[in-house]
Amino acid sequence: MSAKGSYITVGENIHCTRIRMTAGKFVETDARGKSCLVFKHEGQADRLPLPTAYTASDDWQNGKVRHVAAAIWQGMHGSAEERAAGERYIAAMAKEQENAGAWFLDLNVDEFSMEVTEKIAAVEWAVALIQRSAGVPLSIDSSDSRILEAGLAACDKSKGKPLVNSVSLERAAMIPIAAKAGARVIAGATGSERMPEGVEERLANIRLLMKRLAAEGFAAEDIFLDPLVMPVSVNTEGPGLVLEAIRAMRAEHGPKVHFAPGLSNVSFGLPKRPTINQVFAKLCLEAGCDGGIVDPAQINDRVLAALDLGSGSNALARDLLLGKDEYGMGWIGACRDAQG
Repeated sequence: MSAKGSYITVGENIHCTRIRMTAGKFVETDARGKSCLVFKHEGQADRLPLPTAYTASDDWQNGKVRHVAAAIWQGMHGSAEERAAGERYIAAMAKEQENAGAWFLDLNVDEFSMEVTEKIAAVEWAVALIQRSAGVPLSIDSSDSRILEAGLAACDKSKGKPLVNSVSLERAAMIPIAAKAGARVIAGATGSERMPEGVEERLANIRLLMKRLAAEGFAAEDIFLDPLVMPVSVNTEGPGLVLEAIRAMRAEHGPKVHFAPGLSNVSFGLPKRPTINQVFAKLCLEAGCDGGIVDPAQINDRVLAALDLGSGSNALARDLLLGKDEYGMGWIGACRDAQG
């Protein structure tokens, strides 16, 4: 494992679904109509020209650009100058997360292209670049076994065991792939046919999955449990169910297993998401969860240690997450009031 802090952070940012708003501070358009992404590389201001295919897309017309995908595209297909800028962009993202305390860097290229061969080329390119840029292992995130295999094969094991995001009863075919690659796994509580609805169903699914993982030779310390976090905006009881599941899973599976739920899912659709995410991470930590898939700049040892859940917006977020704010109206109203 990396010699990072005690909180096991899986950096979530290098995903081809990630967007920047075209009217935001990260996108500039010059007088000629040429647009670029603005970023910092090694402390210096830098720019990544955007491919025409991205500025001519429906996403762009709707005020968005998939910035990670654009950087990978330029890094693979652009001119010499554009390729170099694409490499610097992804390298800067990797290094920023490592410097913030990430134990793993999660990579997902599933939305890079419609073509599997292009996605495989993208994951191989990105893995090689990220490993030259950062000293921590990768987490390969894909719903396609071919992309997962290619990503794992490209991983440099000297950086540490890679992580597979994720396996489950639904994704049982991913288990032998992860075992063959000598990888660690995020073990999700999804059932073989549907999402679990309550705590007991989550526990039952994980129990069956743990048996399969043990049969494939996975040690407890190489398993990262994911009780499945859903948006509190959809179900205000959901976060409480996750907290209960974490306590039960920790008690049942012991101190050696880890956790890596997608914590930021909890705030989807709500304002001031970082505050909700941080408060939820703290509540999960207190329940026995030692890590998560998060933005490491927002959630890390230092942030969690300093977080006071008893006052201000943190207390409001806590009430929201513990089901004490029906339909989240108290949180939404407070956010509107704060905006004036």
